[in-house]
Amino acid sequence: MKKPPSKQDLRRRLSQQTAAFLSSGGSIQELARGESAYERNEIPPPAPLFTDARVSRTPLNDVVAALDARRATKRPQTKTLRPSRPRQRKQVVYDDFGEPLRVVWVEEP
Repeated sequence: MKKPPSKQDLRRRLSQQTAAFLSSGGSIQELARGESAYERNEIPPPAPLFTDARVSRTPLNDVVAALDARRATKRPQTKTLRPSRPRQRKQVVYDDFGEPLRVVWVEEP
């Protein structure tokens, strides 16, 4: 992928273009602050977008397939299941008259 030019490169290129324009006989007209070079009733031209030529992409299907194949050999496809611990819950033990005696832990399957 092509790196965008840095600000220093853009400034250098702009100053070179300005010097070439002035050396070829061009002149620069200064405008007052807030003044525009366009007429008020005219619409300014749109900013140039996507001026670079379209770059063709490199297909990488074979590279991706090779990486997937290498990854498949490194790790097994089956997942290991952890043994589940039996759940425990509290159960109250009552006497013959319905009064609670104690609390015991009971395992649930």
